Amino acid sequence: MAQTFNVYCDESCHLEHDRQNAMALGAVWAPLERVRDLCAAFRQIQVDHGLPRQFEVKWTKVSPAGAEFYLAWVRRFFDESDLHFRALIIPDKTKLDHTAFPCQDHNKWYYKMYFDMLKVILSPKARYRIYIDIKDTRGAAKVRKLHEVLCNNQYDFSRQIIERVQQVRSHEVELLQLADLLIGAVSYVNRGLSGNRAKERLIEAIKHRSGYSLTGTTLLKEDKFNLFRWRAQEVEQ
Repeated sequence: MAQTFNVYCDESCHLEHDRQNAMALGAVWAPLERVRDLCAAFRQIQVDHGLPRQFEVKWTKVSPAGAEFYLAWVRRFFDESDLHFRALIIPDKTKLDHTAFPCQDHNKWYYKMYFDMLKVILSPKARYRIYIDIKDTRGAAKVRKLHEVLCNNQYDFSRQIIERVQQVRSHEVELLQLADLLIGAVSYVNRGLSGNRAKERLIEAIKHRSGYSLTGTTLLKEDKFNLFRWRAQEVEQ
């Protein structure tokens, strides 16, 4: 029987005209049978630090007062062999020229990037349930389109590999919150930001544990903390 994985996806600065140059798409994934225990472990970290169980972890909330709590989340991620992370980085959206490609606009390019981010994760020998944070009223249409794109590219027309693509509320799913935290760190570095010491401590910890600068492409087979820095003129992985 094929193993099933849950994949939790998030994004940073993905809109075409948001006045942010760098964009990141990313995902945390784990075997389905470990998800409940992993979420419980992250909830316990919140309890251990005196936070309510319903507290939502977000990169935008990282502050000096909570630095040790967020560092504990980063350590847990790296200590858990069943947790994995993948991000695709677009360093400068202003260099995109959609008009140079027939039938391409920012929306179609966005789904192509989502597939490029996920394709390294997906195997035809496994099954996947993909969850995306609810962000706007277009979410349902986005989910349908992404499921279609992923299945077509995997020749999974019967949807036996990608069982579902579904919206969830991030405050209810710790592993989606973890994806937000890790993508936020990658985005912060690639946007050239500085000045928030708590965020910089988390980034230093991620760099140390991963062994990567967070700005370059890792080896394709990197299984724990996989990064791909995309450029329009490059041949894709």
